[in-house]
Amino acid sequence: MDTDIRVLEVETDFIEYKARQMLVFGRGFTEADRGAGWTALRARVKVENKKGDVATGYGLMFLAATWGYPSDVLTTGERLEAMKEVGLRYANLIRNYKGYGHPVDIHFQTKPALKDIKKEVCEEMGLAEEMPLLGALVSASPLDSCLHDAFGKANNISSYAGYGKEFMQSDLSTYLGPAYKGKYIADFIRPKFMPRIPIFHLVGGTDKLTSAEIDESDPKDGLPVSLDQWIRRDGLYCFKIKLKGQDLHWDVERIVSVTKVIEETLRSQGREEFYTSADSNELCPDPQYVLEMLAKVKERSPLAYDKLLYLEQPTERELSAHQYDMREIARQKPVVADEGVVDLETLELAKELGWSGVGLKVCKGFSAALLYVARCESEGMIYTVQDLTNPGLALLWSIGFAARIHTLKGVEYNSRQYFPSASDREQKIHAPLFDVKGGDVSTETLTGPGLGFRVQEVD
Repeated sequence: MDTDIRVLEVETDFIEYKARQMLVFGRGFTEADRGAGWTALRARVKVENKKGDVATGYGLMFLAATWGYPSDVLTTGERLEAMKEVGLRYANLIRNYKGYGHPVDIHFQTKPALKDIKKEVCEEMGLAEEMPLLGALVSASPLDSCLHDAFGKANNISSYAGYGKEFMQSDLSTYLGPAYKGKYIADFIRPKFMPRIPIFHLVGGTDKLTSAEIDESDPKDGLPVSLDQWIRRDGLYCFKIKLKGQDLHWDVERIVSVTKVIEETLRSQGREEFYTSADSNELCPDPQYVLEMLAKVKERSPLAYDKLLYLEQPTERELSAHQYDMREIARQKPVVADEGVVDLETLELAKELGWSGVGLKVCKGFSAALLYVARCESEGMIYTVQDLTNPGLALLWSIGFAARIHTLKGVEYNSRQYFPSASDREQKIHAPLFDVKGGDVSTETLTGPGLGFRVQEVD
């Protein structure tokens, strides 16, 4: 097709960010909790379509080694360096990509090589544990953003308008099988951005719940610190609660305590509606732990149980390891696989094992996420859009994606809590998207060709 693109130039660099306060989840502290910076890979890709139109696309993503490449034997520094190298080598692969193609096709044509790249990097560095595919996907994700952004700009359309038969040579049957013959991504996404979208506020493992808990160790920068302060300022009504997954009493009490603070704070404002989700970051030992947790939460606080909208990846990320049957959990509360879904095969396995759906993240591959949406919509599975504490362009990308699909309730957005100054440049153009009002943000500034970043105006 004349709208297909070829790569002309690729540029990458790394940016360091310092967290405002510590973020605790799953296995424990993140790099930022120990006073170190968070590293993001930033990319820029210049392309040309067959008509000779040239455009540049942009992308950025945190290289979250704690989440994407967990290990008990490798240091954070070793894992981060490996992810940086994988990102650079994948960028070189895109730089040398031959011929024209649609961004979705380019992603799936190069994804197999990404597995080889991560293996080579880990072998050359002499690392005792090989990087999981999830870590490699995170490292490569900024390039996926660049290609989709540049594709839209080169063809003077919103990138989301480029997922139908007018712009794609391959229909969904190429990736999802013959049942999808004649169907395209465009058939399963919204024709326009939702004008406003609810945000999920993250309640980290050590986050203060009430202003009475604030002490000298907390930031004094004029921003909220405790959960009740955040609710009062932003009008929040959607929340994500981080759990330990290995301490049943703590997990139950955390859900109950957080729910109580939310309910009391909202009631003082004359409000009642709110929703919570719970994320154990794959650390629950088995489904029985989850069932017992739900039973105890229901016993301790029927309200806390009722307000649980869904559970996110409570058990191990390797879905094939024990092949836990999740149906009994799903009969009580929807349960979505996050770390466990890294390709179409693991999405299919999740469905077979009784998971209710999937947690989508642009850092796991935007092109793949678009296919997951089509599959979930067809199969009656739910999907949510999760964060990676994304700032700047990565945040715009994630919220824009959530606003073009039928995600469950809203989108996670926690960089405003932990990296509030990391998006200063983008806020100059996209102020409504950073200004939380009534628990929602506006997408009104995500306009123009590409993914709506408007980078030239930001610069």
